Amino acid sequence: MSTLRRRWRFTGTVQGVGFRYYARAAALHLGLTGWVANNWDGSVTLEAQGDRAALDALLRTVNAADPLGWFRALGLYTRTDETGRVYPYSNQAADVLALLEHHLARCGVEVRTGCTVQTLSQSRGGYVVLFSNADGADESLRADAVVCAMGGSAGPQFGTDGFGTRFAAQCGGALAPLYPCLTALQCAKPDKRLAGIRAKAHAALYSGSTLLADYRGEVQFTDYGLSGICIMDLTRHLTPAVKNPAVELDLFPDIAEDALSALFAARVPLLPGDTAADFWLGLLNAKLGRALWQAVGLPDADVHRLSAAQWQKLAHTAKHWRFDGLTPCGWKQAQVTGGGLALTELEPDFQFKGCPGLYFVGETLDCVGRCGGFNLHWAFGSGLAAGRSAAKPRRAVPSQKPPRKKRH
Repeated sequence: MSTLRRRWRFTGTVQGVGFRYYARAAALHLGLTGWVANNWDGSVTLEAQGDRAALDALLRTVNAADPLGWFRALGLYTRTDETGRVYPYSNQAADVLALLEHHLARCGVEVRTGCTVQTLSQSRGGYVVLFSNADGADESLRADAVVCAMGGSAGPQFGTDGFGTRFAAQCGGALAPLYPCLTALQCAKPDKRLAGIRAKAHAALYSGSTLLADYRGEVQFTDYGLSGICIMDLTRHLTPAVKNPAVELDLFPDIAEDALSALFAARVPLLPGDTAADFWLGLLNAKLGRALWQAVGLPDADVHRLSAAQWQKLAHTAKHWRFDGLTPCGWKQAQVTGGGLALTELEPDFQFKGCPGLYFVGETLDCVGRCGGFNLHWAFGSGLAAGRSAAKPRRAVPSQKPPRKKRH
């Protein structure tokens, strides 16, 4: 079978909505290699390599999901901000929920809440779900297909308990270890004096001396460590396998280190006084500057006496301020779950391989995007693809409890 390489350019609302994450997941499903990237004009380029059938399937899958188009058909009007992220025009998440509920009612869908799933087993012609209802009584439902949109372990205060990934493991699925994702970081020795300070910075995550990821944005200093969107994005890469994690902050990302050292030295004649506090006036938050000054070990007075080497050391620290002993905040603060059911365990329509009619979507899967709605797009897109597939007629599956794939 010949190997082909194809490149596509997608236009419309494809940046800031999780399109790249969805396309990457679809390519992994199909065993393809390649890359996907944003373009300056708002489009996205996708290049993939593999056999012709898989490439054709990738294009169909990426084009078919279109969560935004589906929501527009429900009556949701959206706006796009300056970063390309899409929001309801009303800025009300409750409007999205109301439109979904209206659509369910129009389609005659029965919604049951307050129920706890106990088991799911295969039976002739489909599946049986055993659950306890809101009153605590046991009930069962039969279905031709089941879409497991069970979420992950993040936000247990909202009712999640990680059942989805546990059930996927019971079915024989390969799981990547779970970890709290898109959350703040706790420092072993936080400087509580900095709590509440915000600063624009370039943040980089290291495992020892190895760079894992880096993002730019606003860093929030807390009484326990570091937060802010760029910090939360770094935690996507903070898997359980990472050893000796550390974050380096560059507080002057637009200035080279040598130029920053020269700028520091040139400020001395302009200062209203000769102390460290005087030095940071008009340059950096006073508390933040003092902490940086102390991290370098410079004297608080006689700033005019500092040598070129000391200015260079201050500039280096300002651009490589290192925070060691980091641990992600727990599941209650995490926005999403990292790890989960491997994408290679699924067909392109999110059907569990070896179990016809059983689907896993959303946060249960080992796919996580950055902050900004990307994970919502993934949840909606995977759910739409699975739902459309589940609605198709299918053959009966043999009786087996619980559903479990054969391993060779």
